[in-house]
Amino acid sequence: MSSANIALLGAIAGFTIYLGLPIGRLRTPTPRLRAGLNAVAIGILIFLVWDVLTHAWEPVDAALSKHEWATVASGGGTLAAGLTIGLAGLVHYDGWIARRRAAAERSAGPGAAVTAEPARKARSQAASLALMIATGIGLHNFAEGLAIGNSAAQGELSLAVLLIIGFGLHNATEGFGIVAPLAAEGERPSWFTLLWLGLIGGGPTFLGTIVGRYLVDDTLSIAFLGLAAGSILYVVIELLAVARRTGPKTLTTWCVLLGLLLGFATDAVVTAAGA
Repeated sequence: MSSANIALLGAIAGFTIYLGLPIGRLRTPTPRLRAGLNAVAIGILIFLVWDVLTHAWEPVDAALSKHEWATVASGGGTLAAGLTIGLAGLVHYDGWIARRRAAAERSAGPGAAVTAEPARKARSQAASLALMIATGIGLHNFAEGLAIGNSAAQGELSLAVLLIIGFGLHNATEGFGIVAPLAAEGERPSWFTLLWLGLIGGGPTFLGTIVGRYLVDDTLSIAFLGLAAGSILYVVIELLAVARRTGPKTLTTWCVLLGLLLGFATDAVVTAAGA
């Protein structure tokens, strides 16, 4: 199979993320539906954190069993740095954005801030969460693209094709996770916004496939997986706060479980491929 064909299939695997995005265009979802969408997204993202960290730790675990301490140090250090940047970096970035927003509201005058603040704040937080989810998933999908490209580079074309199918199925659920915060707040994104979010979340699979075709490097993969895990974990924390504030406990619990099961179900094809 040619490099162009592998790259095309990698693009298809990434852009199945668009299958789940249109749910963000739902008109005026009910409060229970909003809470359910938010909770299902939490379940999917919790699964992704586990999945990402498992793949990131595998090279380090293999090096530990062989007593290859240099690889353990480099891989473990890279993973720790990625997690720290992905998680703590978003905390500080979010705080910086909040301070800028507060400064802009003060300069606009107290009357305008009081009138528009609640609705604007909710919309802004939902849009920020959607963007953060798309970014974290994009980092994760870049690492998935590296796996596809690496398999093709090593001549394992059947494995590469199975990975493409599995990641494609998996990415379809990730699109739903991206728009869940918007649907939960009743914010209806434009088609252009959905196009942009899908490009951020799914495009890196295509880029990773191209890079992985010519570059086989565990440290690079660990770095992107660590960043992805940290950023997705931050989003999970934010969505849990939303769930506690707005969602019935029983509904939230069952929908989180549903999201987890969806994550495992769509990952089953990848596991069957031996990845």
